[in-house]
Amino acid sequence: MTAACGLLPVLDQEEDTPSYEMSDYEGARARWCPGCGDHSVLTAVQRLLAAEQLKPEQTVFVSGIGCSSRFPHYLSTYGFHGIHGRALPVATGIRLHRPDLRVFVVMGDGDCTSIGAGHWVHAMRYNLDMVVMLLDNAIYGLTKNQTSPTTPQGFRSNTQPHGSWLPALNPLSVALGVTNASFVAQTAEWVPSHLYATLRAAYAHRGLGFVRILQRCPMYSSAVYQAAVQDPARIGLLVHDDGVVVPDLEKVYTTQVAHDPHDLDAARRLAGVTDRIHLGVLFRDPSRPRYEEIRRVAPRTAEERLVELNLELDRYAV
Repeated sequence: MTAACGLLPVLDQEEDTPSYEMSDYEGARARWCPGCGDHSVLTAVQRLLAAEQLKPEQTVFVSGIGCSSRFPHYLSTYGFHGIHGRALPVATGIRLHRPDLRVFVVMGDGDCTSIGAGHWVHAMRYNLDMVVMLLDNAIYGLTKNQTSPTTPQGFRSNTQPHGSWLPALNPLSVALGVTNASFVAQTAEWVPSHLYATLRAAYAHRGLGFVRILQRCPMYSSAVYQAAVQDPARIGLLVHDDGVVVPDLEKVYTTQVAHDPHDLDAARRLAGVTDRIHLGVLFRDPSRPRYEEIRRVAPRTAEERLVELNLELDRYAV
């Protein structure tokens, strides 16, 4: 586990209240490869934390296993670096028992859509109030180039050297097919202003904000999104007053797609498009029930929690 430490927040001279800068959220030096899209995501997250003035001691990042799952080490907030595919069950427990904390979950495509797929589906259905980021580079990068569920058909890897046999799983279609899903969006790490705006929209959402972030692995899968990086015409920006609008991008990405994120059928159609990458909020419905409202956990003191923890541990005493 990692924990907030060594923070010296700047004090606002007028209100004498803590004011956090991006640097206040920096943890250990990121050890991702140069050119890895995770760096861009980390910067966007730090911008979000500073913009929302989230207290490091009241913010927690949960991850599983993978390159992206090293995220908690690189932030000066509380964090839990768990095991493969199990980030969401841990985050669910934290959210239910510590509703005072702001919870973020970071997963890779293998971590989320393979071994963690069952947890992912049910977390979407529970619709707890937290931000869930899927960093999708379409490959198992940490274990050195194995086919993942989102690897494009025909793409060669160490485990399938003649090309991936099956069509890639579509995380957007899966998420939009889950009962009670309330927020589904897609963005890309090479469009940093859109990435930041999308994360802010997910954070502001009341419920589980699921954001698929298209992310390049410079070592093994840089070719997957290279055509879209080089040709802006391959990207369509979803625009709506209740979505994500970044005016500065209009001159670069001229394909603007008017889309009402409250229209689930239209969102599902857009998710299935294969000749263009759509960035923006596909679906949003803040009225959907949240599990923490249905299953409220009575607040307890630290002493009461310690007693319950010791009782639980005593069950396994030999």
